[in-house]
Amino acid sequence: MEYIEEFDKLKTKVLKYILFKKRTENEVRQKFRPDEGEMLNDVIDELKDLGYIDDNKYIERAVKEYMNLRNLSIKELEYKLISKGIKKDLIDNYIYNNREMLLEYEMKSARNIIIKRINSQEKEEVLNYLRKKRYMEDSLKLVMQEIEE
Repeated sequence: MEYIEEFDKLKTKVLKYILFKKRTENEVRQKFRPDEGEMLNDVIDELKDLGYIDDNKYIERAVKEYMNLRNLSIKELEYKLISKGIKKDLIDNYIYNNREMLLEYEMKSARNIIIKRINSQEKEEVLNYLRKKRYMEDSLKLVMQEIEE
């Protein structure tokens, strides 16, 4: 009986945490690791079964949010997701399955940055900046051809 009460109490705390803002499984584990050991695994498994914790859905939402708000390369998107503790294979799978959309987004981002910076900086400086940001060389070449036309 005591286990069930403790389980429900922990489940409620975790639910409040993930309903305030969508979280990855790793974020939940980091936040509640000091509290509970095996019970936390049980709570996470139940919440995953109920669909409250789903790293694949988190990736989709996060990428859409980044695409709407920021100019990033595919590599930068990948780094941001890794920093949230999402497994690399899930990220790689998402990138592989959405490659065309992400390439389009990367080119649009590069175009936005180039147009914004080209007046105040030399073309090569802007391109070097984008290379540091891990934009793909093919994307940069295509965007530069479009802009110069």
